[in-house]
Amino acid sequence: MEPRLSIITLGVKDLERSRKFYQDGMGLPTTKKPGDGIIFFQTSGCCLALYPYKKLAEDVSPKFDTPMAKFSGITIAHNVRTREEVDVIIAQAERSGAKIEKPAQDTFWGGYSGYFSDPDGYLWEIAWGAFDFNEDGSLIIT
Repeated sequence: MEPRLSIITLGVKDLERSRKFYQDGMGLPTTKKPGDGIIFFQTSGCCLALYPYKKLAEDVSPKFDTPMAKFSGITIAHNVRTREEVDVIIAQAERSGAKIEKPAQDTFWGGYSGYFSDPDGYLWEIAWGAFDFNEDGSLIIT
């Protein structure tokens, strides 16, 4: 297996609501039309996709066709280049309908981060510190 992720797909309850949150609210670019049944957002590195939760669960296995748990043990991180960007993005998310789960604050690892949950409860960490970036915005892990 090559060391990369291609697509992270989020199973969502309301595809249009989630499209509006990510595209209109958070400014992620997409070339797919909302009527296609799946929405892809181009990001640096892997893509983010939105797909109806029930259809995604059915695609994996009928045994997964249950309501989403509040905390799945997975978070999605968006690292930024400056400390100030953390506050700007968390405020943008809140204005777009996100719930602030943990206000931005200094971290035990010397950075600065906070968490919000999107309209379907997926947890996003917005973080600054400890990483450098390639030209395309992807992280340099050393």
